[in-house]
Amino acid sequence: MFWGDHSPPHFHALYGEHEVLINIQTLEVMKGSMPARALALILEWAFLHRKELKEDWTLCEKNQSLKKIAPLK
Repeated sequence: MFWGDHSPPHFHALYGEHEVLINIQTLEVMKGSMPARALALILEWAFLHRKELKEDWTLCEKNQSLKKIAPLK
C-alpha cells in the first residue's frame, strides 16, 4: 500500500518482475499479472488477513504508519 493511493482499497503484490493490484473487498486482480501459483498464495494470505488489510488502508488514508501483517505460514 502507498500513502495517497487511489480508491478502491487495494494492495500491491510483487513477485519477480510481476506485479498485481488486488482489491481488498473482492480479492479480484485490478491490474497486472502474476503466475498462477504465486497468485493463489497471495489470495490465500489476503483472505486470511482481509481485516488487517482494511485497517492498514485506513491508516494509509491518514498518512499513518502501517501495522505489519504476518506472512502466510
